[in-house]
Amino acid sequence: METALDQPIANSSAQVAVDAEALASLELALRELWRLGQNIFLCWRLAENGIHALLVPHYYLGNFSASLSDYAPVDRLDVLNGQFIRKLIASTRLMNDADFFSTARRLGLEPVHIPTSACLGVDADAIAAVEELITRHSISYVESRAVLLLDIVDFSLFTPFEQTSQLNSLSYSLNSAYSKLQKIGIEVAFARTTTGDGFYVWNRTQTARANQDLFLFMLLVIADNAIARRKARGNIVPLMRTAFHIGSHFEFYQVEGTNPTLYSYIVGDVTIELARMLEIANPGQILIGDFTAKVPTSAREEAFMIDVDSQHFVQRIGKLLEQLKGLDLSGELIESMHCQLTGETGASAGQSVRRFRITDKHGRSRWAYNLRLNIHTSGGRRPLILGIQGYYLPKPEGQRGRNRTIEVGGPRRQTFQPRLLSDE
Repeated sequence: METALDQPIANSSAQVAVDAEALASLELALRELWRLGQNIFLCWRLAENGIHALLVPHYYLGNFSASLSDYAPVDRLDVLNGQFIRKLIASTRLMNDADFFSTARRLGLEPVHIPTSACLGVDADAIAAVEELITRHSISYVESRAVLLLDIVDFSLFTPFEQTSQLNSLSYSLNSAYSKLQKIGIEVAFARTTTGDGFYVWNRTQTARANQDLFLFMLLVIADNAIARRKARGNIVPLMRTAFHIGSHFEFYQVEGTNPTLYSYIVGDVTIELARMLEIANPGQILIGDFTAKVPTSAREEAFMIDVDSQHFVQRIGKLLEQLKGLDLSGELIESMHCQLTGETGASAGQSVRRFRITDKHGRSRWAYNLRLNIHTSGGRRPLILGIQGYYLPKPEGQRGRNRTIEVGGPRRQTFQPRLLSDE
């Protein structure tokens, strides 16, 4: 779908002032039509003295709920309509005249004219502002995005003060990782939603390197948390379980008073997979989902994109870790960092990555990998080794041996018996 504008015009101070007035009146009009989430906006086009928009009741997408899923068998026409709706809410909402009215006819909708008190203008900033307003009053679909789930172990067993301290500590680790990456030119515009005992975290930007940047972000969050836990007294720093996965999700904005919030919430296949993975994860474990993702072949903006699986994704991350050298971790500088998916050493001394099947309480299965992270810092201290060793994981079928218990150090030393996963 093409946009209606090909030639943005230059800004002027007068134009900016007019746009601000027009945007304010447009937001009031959208809010009235939105009706606290009763309706959602699908798309829009510029019109004389305002915009034209297509809006539907929030339950309208329920007509396509089966076809919006990748799993449910449905009628062929429903599949096509579902694919069309999913593409519609996954792309830019601004349409040219032909696409806009074609969409209205296909869906049987009547365009609504929304007037503004002043001319909106056609400069890029004004268009982006209208696009943001339309998106906030709608539901969006993201086909592929990396999401991180950080889960605090035994959160419900702590006192309210300890719970508050642990969530605050984890929030600091997120902010610290963001600041460190920003200093080396990596901008992770991270968003988060709470799960009660942790956070879902994702990168708002959808650049070619956004998923890789979030993985680097995750590594620094885990490292900062581990160092803080090593130095802390009492139960103010959480013991973590972590999972990283790439997949699809829907995004929406909840009502806050009479307005949609400025912060989005996500739910979809990727969040479901993450939650199921961490249901069986051990304390301190870092799980990586089984996915296929697009990655750039180089650091250039025009880099060619290729599809890679989880193993190759982590291998490519390993080549990026040199960028983190010299970053400060609680007064110590990173000298080197290495991450790898754990595996088994064969008779020829070769290492093969192991993949595990995770079956949830509903009987659904997915594959996952176990990640280890080694960090060497200045000051002569021993390396920081994070994640659980492959030694503690279940033995492949046909091999004998018992899994050792896992001792986790810190203010409250705990011993855990690893939960069993099915081997591939």
